[in-house]
Amino acid sequence: MLMKGPVLVADDEPLARRTLREHLRSLGWTGQIHEARDGKTAIALANKERPELIFLDVVMPGGTGLEVLEQLDYEPKVIFTTAHDQYAVSAFELGAIDYVLKPFGRDRLERAVARAQAVSDGSTVPLLLRAKETLQPTRALSRVFVRDGNRIVPIALAAIERIQGADDYATIFATPKEYLVSIRLSEFETHLMPANFLRIHRSHLINLEFVASIEPYDANRLEVVMKNGIRIVASRTGSKLLRDLAL
Repeated sequence: MLMKGPVLVADDEPLARRTLREHLRSLGWTGQIHEARDGKTAIALANKERPELIFLDVVMPGGTGLEVLEQLDYEPKVIFTTAHDQYAVSAFELGAIDYVLKPFGRDRLERAVARAQAVSDGSTVPLLLRAKETLQPTRALSRVFVRDGNRIVPIALAAIERIQGADDYATIFATPKEYLVSIRLSEFETHLMPANFLRIHRSHLINLEFVASIEPYDANRLEVVMKNGIRIVASRTGSKLLRDLAL
């Protein structure tokens, strides 16, 4: 992919900056590549050069990635970089924020750049809001951000009827639309309030507010009937959890 225009690589690790620079050149990036080793320099360079794309380390001296974003006077496309486990991959996906995990791989970087180019211009949700929701793990999750064509849109947790998992992906069902996200269902489950959502099967997570009834399916399992008519057979473990709900 041939890419032009200035780009900013903000990372306090010299090796990370060099690796990103070399990968970008190998991908065909022909524009100027600026580098910053701390948050303060990143803010000054970004506001002066106004690069369309910034690679922004989540944690670095002189200002975290979030603090850098708060000081920008425009909204660029941003790909976060991180080596810290506390910023789980699923959290970035839930925020519809692009990221690359250190150590960088060329293929992963290429996918992140392509995704940033395709999505960011059409976002209907400010990047700073998405970043705050994603990078502040102590905050209670009230919504998820998903890609809808070339846009990023918020979905309130209360509007999610159910989530169905398949390997490394999950489908969010929020009538009248469905959204495919790159998150394992088990990772998704940890971000949802247990009072409203229940894992009734290895592939199914339901919002109890959208349950119409729970009926016997066989001697050991129950079947959940959703308000829209969808029927889901719970596993034995899930059936026990459903029985525990009864007074």
